[in-house]
Amino acid sequence: MGGSSPLLLLLLLLLPVAFFLLFLPLAHSKTVKRDVKALNEIKASLGWRVVYSWVGDDPCGDGDLPPWSGVTCSQQGDYRVVTELEVYAVSIVGPFPTAVTNLLDLTRLDLHNNKLTGPIPPQIGRLKHVKILNLRWNKLQDVLPPEIGELKKLTHLYLSFNNFKGEIPVELANLPELRYLYLHENRFTGKIPPELGNLKHLRHLDVGNNHLTGTLRDFVRSGDGFPSLRNLYLNNNHLSGGLPDQLANLTNLEILHLSYNKMIGAVTPKLVQIPRLTYLYLDHNLFTGRIPEGLYKHPFLKEMYIEGNQFKPSAKPKGTHKVLELADTDFLF
Repeated sequence: MGGSSPLLLLLLLLLPVAFFLLFLPLAHSKTVKRDVKALNEIKASLGWRVVYSWVGDDPCGDGDLPPWSGVTCSQQGDYRVVTELEVYAVSIVGPFPTAVTNLLDLTRLDLHNNKLTGPIPPQIGRLKHVKILNLRWNKLQDVLPPEIGELKKLTHLYLSFNNFKGEIPVELANLPELRYLYLHENRFTGKIPPELGNLKHLRHLDVGNNHLTGTLRDFVRSGDGFPSLRNLYLNNNHLSGGLPDQLANLTNLEILHLSYNKMIGAVTPKLVQIPRLTYLYLDHNLFTGRIPEGLYKHPFLKEMYIEGNQFKPSAKPKGTHKVLELADTDFLF
């Protein structure tokens, strides 16, 4: 470097110092006190078997200590905030930890496959940034708080396999980004809110295995309701009435699961107009008459279950009758 100027040598010497000073604030930034307090409250309530790996006082890590298992943090200005909390399949026992609702920057909350009991607290509405809320496979109960409708960024809501009761809150229709709604295997009663049809991005709706009543005509309005719906699970409820012609408006529908209800009447030929209908479950209802010939010729329809009805002898099922796996076992994001 005999030809190098003194200025260039000085810049080369100062570069490591500048690099260190640039990242010094990140290295020494602290987690916002609100989140530290909330996670330590949760830690105290969960017990040692759940949080044996939660070492230290700072959930985002401190010095040589790593972040707590299942806790994801992000930089926000001069501080770190907790953005994801995933503590699942570790046998958490007891009520829903209300301190979670103080983690105001959460985008993902996953407490599935535990033993949580009691209701979801109304404070859940404070989590304005949460996109994914997964509480399935617990023992949660009582009615759903209407404050869930305040989670405007929610895209995935998993509440299946619990003991929720009462009516499905109409406030769920206030979630403009909702894409996947899993409410099956609970104790919901009453009618399905037709306002859910206003959810422009809803792709998957599963309310099977509840105690729901009403008719499809009440639920599927004419017009442009449910424009993105692909999978509709209404099986194992107490739905009555017939198959309305309005079902043809669900032009993106691929799965229609109506097994084990109390539905009556003839199968509308309008079902043939659903272009990508692939799985049709009509079995174990009180349907009568014939199966529209167009369903046997439908280019996409692979499976059609009709057993346990009062169809004419000429009515035959379609497909190999493979068991359709519940999509709740797959995370679609």
